[in-house]
Amino acid sequence: MPVESGNSAAARQVKQKRKSHSLSIRRTNSTEQDRPGMQRDMLEGQDSKLPMALRSNLLDMFGQIEREFENLYIENLELRREIESLNERLAGEGQTVDGGDLSKGALKTKASHSTSQLSQKLKTTYKASTSKIVSSFKATTSRAVCQLVKEYVGHRDGIWDLAVTRIQPLVLGTASADHCSMLWSIETGKCLLKYAGHAGSVNSIKFHPTEQMALTASGDQTAHIWRYMVQLPLPLPPADISASLDDDVDFSDKDEADGEADGPNECPTIRVATTTLKSHQGVVIAADWLVGGKQVVTASWDRAANLYDVETSELVHTLTGHDQELTHCCTHPTQRLVVTSSRDTTFRLWDFRDPSIHSVNVFQGHTDTVTSAVFTVGDNVVSGSDDRTVKVWDLKNMRSPIATIRTDSAVNRISVSANQRIIALPHDNRQVRLFDMNGVRLARLPRSNRQGHRRMVCCSAWNEENQACNLFTCGFDRQAIGWNINIPALLQEK
Repeated sequence: MPVESGNSAAARQVKQKRKSHSLSIRRTNSTEQDRPGMQRDMLEGQDSKLPMALRSNLLDMFGQIEREFENLYIENLELRREIESLNERLAGEGQTVDGGDLSKGALKTKASHSTSQLSQKLKTTYKASTSKIVSSFKATTSRAVCQLVKEYVGHRDGIWDLAVTRIQPLVLGTASADHCSMLWSIETGKCLLKYAGHAGSVNSIKFHPTEQMALTASGDQTAHIWRYMVQLPLPLPPADISASLDDDVDFSDKDEADGEADGPNECPTIRVATTTLKSHQGVVIAADWLVGGKQVVTASWDRAANLYDVETSELVHTLTGHDQELTHCCTHPTQRLVVTSSRDTTFRLWDFRDPSIHSVNVFQGHTDTVTSAVFTVGDNVVSGSDDRTVKVWDLKNMRSPIATIRTDSAVNRISVSANQRIIALPHDNRQVRLFDMNGVRLARLPRSNRQGHRRMVCCSAWNEENQACNLFTCGFDRQAIGWNINIPALLQEK
């Protein structure tokens, strides 16, 4: 009598199981056909204020949803049975190979090839069904603790950029599409000074490293340098934010008059710049001070970055090479290095450490607009893009990133904490996420109708000198927010 092989027996068993499943599906469908009548009979015996026709439609819709889930459940069972049968075949062929004559090279090669094919098929099937689940659970056991501290409200339009002064007194500066830049008391949230010298949207703001001067870039194709003098008010007692927001109101569409009622009109206003830098033929999207504060660099939509002398206002160098508009520029905190970002999916590193040689390196690690690239205190550059990724690069070897962070939304102007080396990612989808330099997610800032941003978050900035309010974010909901970020000691040791 011929003996049935293990493969044919396994295949016949799978066919029988599928046949029994198809019979169960038919029985299920037959009972489903009778279910609407039963449900309608049950409706007549129940008290409800909904009309009978509406209740019947709702039951039909819920029945369809239930059938869809039932079909998915059955398909899942069949897939699991197929995986089990493949496992049995794999185990059976492995036993045949082990127990056979290993001196027969042809038999061994054929069996190993078949085994490898089955193994690859199992791996592919398993990875395809579980990769999304696994990726969604990547997190650390210890997370950062985030708390909203203060809201800074007063601009009439969205806020593009913000920065914290590097010297005392510590104040927060914001740049807005309402053609103004404002300086705020970090503790009280009160506007201390307004700069209204631009004729277009103010796209960025940066403070001088050692003097009370600010650098702003604007859509009027200029960059302004202006001096400020502020006196900090006495700190107010802490307010209960939750109590002040008892009513469920969406503040994203407040009238302009509401922004004027909070007091910014009472603060002093500067209307004339100390220095005006005019060389660009397009919107100046960003500007920054080089180390020492004697030179500044500006980035424009005319596809060029300009290097200026602060004392003479003269153009020193024009940095060309990008194929599309520039989106951001940043300078190294201790070296004469500049990095520019562009819509051409690249960012460029410009080296001015040697006065006779101005080298440039081009990096093509993204597939969409590079929205920003910033230096860290060490030898790293962190770049963010509209391709929903953030990459960490080593200045000593920038052929490939040392870490890649993948997100679910476009990334805007990022910032890196100098002390804790934490990357703050503002997103188009109103979220702000925190990652370490290894790409491990630490936290997400809270966002709801009562807390957080209600529109696109444009920028983030760290404040290393104030532990009570050490991170700031701004967005197109016309407000800036101060946060307290507390990192557990375990993460700091890493």
